Amino acid sequence: MGAIATKQKTAATLLNDLAVLQRKWQAATRPDRSLPSYEEIMLGSLGRLSDHIALLKADDACLHVIRAGRYVQQWLGAEAYDVPVAGLVPDCALSFTETAASALKNRKPYLGAAHCARDGMMRVYDILAMPMRSRGGGTYVAIYVNERGTRFNLLDTIVGASAEGILSLAAVRDERGQPFDFQVVYLNRGASDLLAISPEDLQWSRIGSSGHQLGDPSVLARLIDVVTMGVSQAFEVMCGDRCLRLSAAVFGDLISLTLTDVTELKRRERSSQLLFSGNPMPMWLFDIATTEFIAVNDAAVEHYGYDRASFLSKKLRDIWPRDEWEVHSEALGNLGDAYHSSNWRHLKADGTEIEVLTFGRRMNFEGRDAFLVAAVDITERRKAEARVAYLAHHDALTGLPNRVLYLDRLKAALERAPADGREVAVLCADLDLFKNVNDSFGHPVGDRLLKLVAARLRDVAGVNNLVARLGGDEFAIVLEADAAAAAAGALATRLIRALSEPYDIDGIEIVIGASVGIAIAPGDGATSDELLRNADMALYRAKEEGRGAHCFFEKDMDRQAQKRRILETDLRRALAQGEFQIHYQPLVDVAAYRIAGFEALLRWKHPEKGMISPAEFIPVAEDIGLIGPIGEWVLRQACEEATRWPAETKIAVNLSPVQFRNRNLVQTVMTALAHSGLAAHRLELEITESLFLADSEANLATLHALRALGVRISMDDFGTGYSSLSYLRSFPFDKIKIDRSFVRDLASRPDCAAIVRAISGLGRSLNITTTAEGVETSDQLDRLRAEGCDQVQGFLFSPALPAQELAALFAKFERDVRAA
Repeated sequence: MGAIATKQKTAATLLNDLAVLQRKWQAATRPDRSLPSYEEIMLGSLGRLSDHIALLKADDACLHVIRAGRYVQQWLGAEAYDVPVAGLVPDCALSFTETAASALKNRKPYLGAAHCARDGMMRVYDILAMPMRSRGGGTYVAIYVNERGTRFNLLDTIVGASAEGILSLAAVRDERGQPFDFQVVYLNRGASDLLAISPEDLQWSRIGSSGHQLGDPSVLARLIDVVTMGVSQAFEVMCGDRCLRLSAAVFGDLISLTLTDVTELKRRERSSQLLFSGNPMPMWLFDIATTEFIAVNDAAVEHYGYDRASFLSKKLRDIWPRDEWEVHSEALGNLGDAYHSSNWRHLKADGTEIEVLTFGRRMNFEGRDAFLVAAVDITERRKAEARVAYLAHHDALTGLPNRVLYLDRLKAALERAPADGREVAVLCADLDLFKNVNDSFGHPVGDRLLKLVAARLRDVAGVNNLVARLGGDEFAIVLEADAAAAAAGALATRLIRALSEPYDIDGIEIVIGASVGIAIAPGDGATSDELLRNADMALYRAKEEGRGAHCFFEKDMDRQAQKRRILETDLRRALAQGEFQIHYQPLVDVAAYRIAGFEALLRWKHPEKGMISPAEFIPVAEDIGLIGPIGEWVLRQACEEATRWPAETKIAVNLSPVQFRNRNLVQTVMTALAHSGLAAHRLELEITESLFLADSEANLATLHALRALGVRISMDDFGTGYSSLSYLRSFPFDKIKIDRSFVRDLASRPDCAAIVRAISGLGRSLNITTTAEGVETSDQLDRLRAEGCDQVQGFLFSPALPAQELAALFAKFERDVRAA
């Protein structure tokens, strides 16, 4: 009773396990997915079930066991981690392959059985295969294995229970002693089933007169040959719609004949041949003894470039590079029943090398011990991996070492410096005016310029000094020398001179400059990070002092850098905290002596430091990318404030090139006008000449779109550029503003008066309003009035005032007019 109870308990547990697993599979199934998620089924808590589960990966040419539980490992007779299923013991490999194939084909769990010989017993195992897909893209099969508890003694049952037919045939001889027929003296159930004749009709019958397939004259002749020659044979015959393999072993006048139904095997062979021939993956068979190719598929012929006859005339080593003959030959000597390589190099017909992964298994092919091989070309993947590895340490645009490699090489230089008796210097170079190139000509031109700069840096620095691109337009050099300070200073001078020479890009001549900061170990820093940081501080000082120069690190620069970092941090917070203000400076009509409009000027009232000069924070805002959102805020606020002024009073707002290159600028202006209700003709947008350096169609199109809204366009600082007149021809401006440098020297320099006179006359001729900036004295006002200037602006009338003080300014002008 105890044994029966145990068996019943095992069966109940098995049924429960199968039900649990199938419910988990069904619960993870989704209507939008062909297979449930591997992660939902396998990554949860499976408890003791995990010991009975093997995980197979089904994405490769053959199934692989990724991992197996302890019970499965005992069943397999070995640990199985990342091994091909074909490499398992045959009975396990067959059960895994068949159940996995059925599950994947039907896309649902498949329950099969495995009959395995263990310890002289035939054991029956239930095999449940569950197909699934990973969220990462792979296809998997989870296989549950458990013994039913059914066992048979092999010696007692192998003959009687075998699906193969087993017969013992005794030769019947004629009077001359020649065999001419055979009598069935023994048969098992399998033989009667395969021949479709009852055991009673077969037993003791003569096959020549039995009427079944064994009595066919051709079969009978083969059996007679076996007895006559005393040599065992195997051959195949058709029995209805089934193919039987007959294996005849001779013992004197007795033949032991085994009948095997190979119908399914033949079907699989045909399928395998079709899979081999039509497979898009290059495949071939080679003779293990001779290494000759004995079959190749169409994909191999096409991929390797040999015609089929040439391929089949070769040996394996003919597709190996000569320098790998030895390692390939060693690998061949260690072949098992299955393998997959890490990677090999192969030769194509045209001599080019490719890198491949190969997978293979041993098989019998037409009586020859052969290996079936599938090859995966990973050449492009390896190139991509090499490219990724290269880009991890190099700049993609210029090909120079990047920051990671630079710091690594700098660290190595610092470590060997004491032993070499040399000093190490770090030079940080930053391009002057590069931002203007990007703003004016666009990033494609900027990128090409950076490539040219990189080439010049390499030429000047020489092969012994490492040049790297740290990012943007910043470069760095490691210099090792006996007297590093002198060598670094001389190199910096050469770099600045070389980088300042003109560049020709598609017929456009571009002139930039460079500034260089230098730090020398160990005085300016003992580590690579310290040296680079201090060289960067020296670079910042060089740019502050006028650019186009080099500067050595000094101790007080650290304090300046800290001040800059604090300013950047405060500036990022200022807009959100409402610390910015707009002050308004009047634009005065000279003839009527009335306020014609105001220019909006940005101010920053720091909560602790008070008012901060625009000259101090606006360049920083441009450097850190805040000028765009700040400029939009100024535009909105100024339009809103202008609606409170007299109807014809205009508001002038400055636009930076960064704002102008934003292709949403027109929409931004439209939104500001719509929200404020300000009439478009009351808004003046002031731009500078740097906007026109590229003279691009896109810039002109944006200007015309703004004009189409009714907005007025003004050119600021007119006369200070080298081609101001050509810009007037490119676009019909509404106003030009005479730079304050001409107004300041009106009384002392006749050429300034002549320039103001010429600009005013040009404005009248082109119907363009002229405004003079920086008017501080009555004498300057009188001279500008005499030269025909339309508007003036400056401290003579008023500094820039907050909005709440404008009403008093309007009243003052009205009183002055009445008094006059």
